[in-house]
Amino acid sequence: MAYEETVNRLRSSFREGKTRPLQFRISQLKALNKFVEENKEQILESLKKDMKKPLFEVELSEFSLLKSEINLALNNLTTWTADEHVSKNLVTALDSAFIRKEPFGVVLIISPWNYPVNLSLIPLVGAIAAGNCAVLKPSEMSQNTEKLLADGLSRYLDKDCFAVVLAGVEGTTRLLENKFDYIFFTGSPNVGRIIMMAAAKHLTPVTLELGGKNPCYVHDECDIKNAARRIAWARYFNAGQICLAPDYVLCSDHIKEKLLSELQSSIHEFYGEDPKQSPDFARIISVQHFKRVSALLACGKIVTGGQTDESEKYIAPTILVDVKESDPVMQEEIFGPILPILTVSGFDEAINFINDREKPLAAYVFSSNSQIVHQFLDRTSSGGFCANDGFMHNIIPSLPFGGVGHSGMGMYRGKFSFDTFSHSRACLLRSDGREKLNEMRYPPYNESRLGFLQYAMETKRKSSCAVM
Repeated sequence: MAYEETVNRLRSSFREGKTRPLQFRISQLKALNKFVEENKEQILESLKKDMKKPLFEVELSEFSLLKSEINLALNNLTTWTADEHVSKNLVTALDSAFIRKEPFGVVLIISPWNYPVNLSLIPLVGAIAAGNCAVLKPSEMSQNTEKLLADGLSRYLDKDCFAVVLAGVEGTTRLLENKFDYIFFTGSPNVGRIIMMAAAKHLTPVTLELGGKNPCYVHDECDIKNAARRIAWARYFNAGQICLAPDYVLCSDHIKEKLLSELQSSIHEFYGEDPKQSPDFARIISVQHFKRVSALLACGKIVTGGQTDESEKYIAPTILVDVKESDPVMQEEIFGPILPILTVSGFDEAINFINDREKPLAAYVFSSNSQIVHQFLDRTSSGGFCANDGFMHNIIPSLPFGGVGHSGMGMYRGKFSFDTFSHSRACLLRSDGREKLNEMRYPPYNESRLGFLQYAMETKRKSSCAVM
C-alpha cells in the first residue's frame, strides 16, 4: 500500500504539471548537484563500508561522471526541450510540423550495487531533465549507500515529485505491480527478464542495461606491455565488479606467455606484492557474491592470484589459463577479479568465437594494425566498442551507453538520457480555414485528384548522375 501511495502522490504532481516548467527542472538538477557536493564525505564513507572502494576510483567513476552529466544537462536543457521543426511536403506547406519532447510521467529507476551513486543518479538526471516524476529504487546490496540516498535525496529534491524506496526482492516485486510510465533497469539479464515481464502487464516501455561476457582480443601486432597494463586496470578496477570489464582474453599461442608475463607485472606494479594490503583494491560486495566468484577459481589453472579471505570478502587479482569453453567461468559474467586467457589460432577464429556467443555490452581489441581494428569493429556486434583500451569510451557523455540483444536494450548518457526519458510527440498545427485546399481529398474520389495528391504528398528520390 505504501508503494501505491507514493506512486499516486507523484502521479498527482505530474498531472498538475509541476515538473514540466524548465525552471523547475533546472532547480532540481542544481539541487541534485548540491546533494552530491554537500554529502561527498558521507558518500565516500558509505562506499568504503559497502565495498572498500578506493578514493581514486570513486572520484573518477562516481563523482566525475555524475558531475559531467548534471552540467551537460544544465548547459543544454533549453536546446534539448525546444520543439524540433521538421521538413514538410506540399500538402502541409502552410502548416507547422514539429516534434515535441514531452515527459512520460512517473518513471521507475532500479539501480545496481556496483556503482550505487553513478548508476542511480545519472539515469535520474535524464528523468529530471525530461520533466518526469521519478521513483528511485537503489540496490539493497550496497546497504550503506542505499540508506544515504534514501535519507539524503528527500532533503534536496521535491518530495511530491521524487521518491526513494527501500526494497528487497519481495518489495521490488510489489513495487513492480504498480503502473509506471517508463522503467529503467540496470542489472543482470536474468532479473532484466523479470522486469520486462512485469512491465508487459501494463505495456510499459523499458530500458534494460544488462551485462554479458565482454571479449578482449589481443592481436599479435600490438604493444603487449601497454595492452597488459590497460587490460589489468580495466579488469581489476572495482575488484572486477563492473559490467564493462573485459571478461576474457583471446590471443594466439605466439604471444600468450609474453602477455601473461606482462599482466603479472602489471598486477604487481598496481597492487604490490600483496594486493590484500593495497589501498587501491576493492572488496566483493557480499559473502554470497564472494562464494559465487570464489567457486570460479576451480576452473582451469591459476597462474597468478587465487588467494581469498571470506572474512574480508577479498579475492586477489587472478589470471586463469587452460580454461575450457564449457567451464562455469566462461558460461556466466564473472563480475569479480578473475581473468581467463584463452588461445585461438588467429584473428578469424577469435571473431568466430565471439560471434558464437551472445552480444556483449562491450568489445575490446588491441592491435597496432588499423585494418585489424576496423575489421574487428565491422565483424562483431556489441553495445560499445573500444580499441587499445578498456571501457574508456564510457567517459564520453556524447557517446550512448547501452547494450544490444542479451546485453540490453535502449541507451542513455548525456542527451541520450534526455531522449530516453522523453516521448517524441509528432505535432501538426493546421489552420481551420483554407478549406478549398482540402476538398481534393474528400469523396467522391476521382483519379485526377488522386494523382495530384500523390505528387504533393510523396517524397521524391533525388536524381543522381554518373561520372563517365
